[in-house]
Amino acid sequence: MTRAGAWTREARRWLPKMASWRASFHEEPEVANEEVRTQAKLVGALASLGIPVKTFPSFTGVLGTIGAGLEGPVVALRADMDALPVGEATSLACRSRIPGRMHACGHDIHMASLLGAAALFKRHERSLRGPIRLLFQPAEEEGARGGALPLLERGAFERPSVDYVVGQHVAPEIPLGHVGWKTGPIMAAADHFVLTVSGTGGHAAYPQRGADAVVVASELVQGLQTLVSRARDPLEPVVISVGSIHGGTRHNILPDEVVLEGTVRTLRPETRNQVERQLRQRVHHIAASSGARVRVQYHRGYPVTVNSPTATRLVVDALADELGEDALLELERPVMGAEDFSRYLERTPGTFLFLGVTVPGTRANPLHSPRFAPPDSAMVAGAAVLAAAATGLQAQ
Repeated sequence: MTRAGAWTREARRWLPKMASWRASFHEEPEVANEEVRTQAKLVGALASLGIPVKTFPSFTGVLGTIGAGLEGPVVALRADMDALPVGEATSLACRSRIPGRMHACGHDIHMASLLGAAALFKRHERSLRGPIRLLFQPAEEEGARGGALPLLERGAFERPSVDYVVGQHVAPEIPLGHVGWKTGPIMAAADHFVLTVSGTGGHAAYPQRGADAVVVASELVQGLQTLVSRARDPLEPVVISVGSIHGGTRHNILPDEVVLEGTVRTLRPETRNQVERQLRQRVHHIAASSGARVRVQYHRGYPVTVNSPTATRLVVDALADELGEDALLELERPVMGAEDFSRYLERTPGTFLFLGVTVPGTRANPLHSPRFAPPDSAMVAGAAVLAAAATGLQAQ
């Protein structure tokens, strides 16, 4: 059982409104950098709470500020806005009305929870010690430039300068009402590669007449796994996954080109640099050994998400007071997913948390699943966690 602190008790009274906001977002999901209707809904919700907002030309992010004139520490709270190109298969009353689009990663929960926290802050604005900056960020799922960096470039951490930043993400592996936390690295860096194999092409009955791009591509997939198992320290986490292979038109024609795409996940900058270098070397050697060529496109994505030890401890202490220590789960190891919340943590101290959303005894559908459907009740803790974290940081 989690303890119900003052923020939690007040958040419960806001649950019907948060559920309404969540339903509106969930019914009309929009993918990265297309969150136009979502932006308008957020602006309207913030205006209804009496919170000034800032928007930007040709960019769907939204900034809100509570207590702008206060002189204490400035805490920024972030919620991501974008949905995924996933067709929904839930039984929710508010299920997506847009074919092939769904809030399958819980960003609808994130936005509604932050709006709930904003309502709490607005009601207690006179007792705040410093400003609260609300970051509604698009394009977290985009994976390359993302939405955090463009939001920072538009002054999200300026006027006044942000002292701390806090974010959270729904986690189906954590029970409802509980919160996962960790100091140091908590999520991996994510890079994207495209390997274009050039062979000879020709009749499938005569493979001896040139380099078979399909066979070389198959060898590359295996070679990349050997890079993880034999060229890296087994105590240093690295993931290399090939997600797509495309090539060929008929069963009896050897294509002259095959394209592979995949991802690399690492937890340290040094490892990230080494893996890129080794990947380039290995794929060229494998292709050359069969008389083929390979073109490598390697794109750096989000960096490692690194929680500040000091800020994380302050937040955990505040959450222990609000929820009870039994509700807090210290993670044993980082996860190999990635987050552009990492961009904020490169600029200022802060922490990223995991919000439990699975009712004990029920089946937990994974993130990005067409059946992912966290209950509305998760937003009570969602709003209370953000409120307690922010005020805990400002109390120092």
